[in-house]
Order: sequence, then structure tokens, then C-alpha cells
Amino acid sequence: MSGPVVTALGGGHGLAATLTALRFVTDEITAVVTVADDGGSSGRLRDEFGVLPPGDLRMALAALCSDTEWGHTWRDVLQHRFAGEGPLSGHALGNLLIVALWELHEDPVAGLDLVGRLLQARGRVLPMAAVPLAIEADVSGLAADGALSTVRGQAEVAVTPGTVEEVRLVPAAPPAYPESVAAIRSADWVVLGPGSWFTSVMTHLLVPDVREALEVSRARRLLVLNLDPGTGETAGFSAARHLESFAGLAPGLRLDAVLADPAVVDDEPGLADAAARLGAELHVVSVSRRSAPGEHDPLRYAAALRDILYSPRPAP
Repeated sequence: MSGPVVTALGGGHGLAATLTALRFVTDEITAVVTVADDGGSSGRLRDEFGVLPPGDLRMALAALCSDTEWGHTWRDVLQHRFAGEGPLSGHALGNLLIVALWELHEDPVAGLDLVGRLLQARGRVLPMAAVPLAIEADVSGLAADGALSTVRGQAEVAVTPGTVEEVRLVPAAPPAYPESVAAIRSADWVVLGPGSWFTSVMTHLLVPDVREALEVSRARRLLVLNLDPGTGETAGFSAARHLESFAGLAPGLRLDAVLADPAVVDDEPGLADAAARLGAELHVVSVSRRSAPGEHDPLRYAAALRDILYSPRPAP
């Protein structure tokens, strides 16, 4: 199997679900992962060593492991999280391994490539930016006087009970990894999402070099909407409002396709028009598990991706 060259953007469980499904569709996969996580094990390692947060990078690598006893064993080792009350409590072993390799190799990408070789990964994992990022959001609904509140940090923004009105990165114009920019420019398809909307998916649009690469790339662009879109940082958002916020952050970026699960959009009026305003065709296809509607079914998700990614490019 070879297939189209695909670059997937995102972070956390949403990106991992996409990468797991993509492995049934193509061998040509690159993940470009957000580096703004400041909670849990990643946040502790980031604060102590001044490194990129390794957690989302680890999850992406684990999702790309080979379907062999070797690959699954090392995947489970990487994902193992220590219990107890000591200094290792809560740390994922893979996070520690990645940070150790970063201390041994000047280039963080070289360390990630070595973990990929250990997993016999079917694809490559790259950081979105070359420096750790912080997320700030202007949030309404928190202050009694109706004023906007500033919420700082990925972990805090992701669970804010208010409504995110605007989001930004600190530093404001971080440098992107050249390999990440090259992967976007050379892809046949770029897949964005699913995932935490403002803190995993939209962060890529806030890195100038990444956004420019998305705008000028020859690749077609697919946006995958979440299975549970109206919770956390996007509580109360319709699917159409997600697309409107996408257009607001990157007004020069066009899409080719939007994928949504029918259980989520439920014949939402205006969604197809919102997709069309971005230049995209709306695909409403079941990608969730029948027994757990909030989780992606790898095979159903892979089938939906296959139908989109293998579709002929429209005539100019």
C-alpha cells in the first residue's frame, strides 16, 4: 500500500484517532502536532526542562506504531503512566523517553524519529513550532459585569465555562519547524482535526509559517468536525459556528472538504452553506462507534477518509 501523501494537523486524542484511521488508507503520513500543552506530565516536564511538551507528540507516535507484536508492545510501553505518590507519579514513560532523547540530540525532530524507529511507525511525527507555546483566550461569560476575561494556558482554556471569543499564541509569531512547513507544502491532502477546537486544531492557523503553507500548498484540505462539538471550550457552538470561527482565524484559507458525523450535525440548517463559503463540499458520514457514539470507530473513520482522499481532483 502507498496511497496519497497526507499531512495531519492537530493534537491529543483527536489527532491520534485520525492517524489510526489513516494507517488503513495510506503509508504516506506525517503528523504536525501542536506544542501548547501545559498540563499534566507534559506541563511538568516543560516547566522543569524548558522543552516542548512531549505528550501529544508521544500519542501521535503511538498511533502510528506498526501492527506487530513489537509495535504494540512498545506502544504500550510508551503509553504506560506511573502510579503512586512519588516524583514519577502521573508521568507517561514515553514522555520521559522523548525528553531523554532531546537531551542527547540537539534537534528534537531527530529524537522523535528515533522513537518512530523503535515503534516501527508508519509515518513521521513533527512539532508544529520550534518553541513551547502558551495559549491565551478572551472569554465572555465569566465576569459579572460582562467584560471579557483573559484565560491563559491550554489546560485552562480547554475547560473554561465561558465562551471563547478570541484566541492567540504567546509568543505571537512563533517559528515553525521547516520540516513541518515542507510536509504541508508537499502533501496531496492536509487533514485538520478533530480535537479540542481552539487549543489543538485552530492553534495551527496562528503560526504564520504554517498558515501560509496551508494557503499556498498544492494539497487539498479536509477539516474533520468533532464527534462531541458543543462541550468545553466550544460549549453551545453549532457545527456551522465552528466553520465560521475557522474562517475568522484564517480568512485567506480555503477548504476542499468538511467531514461530519450525522449524529452530531443532525441535518443542521446552514451547515452545507457554511462549508460552501469556505469552498468545501460537506460529507456527512458515520465515523463513530455504534456502542460509543462519542468515540471514533477506526474502520468507519478510515472508510470515510478513503472515499474523500481518493476522490479525483476537480477540474480547474
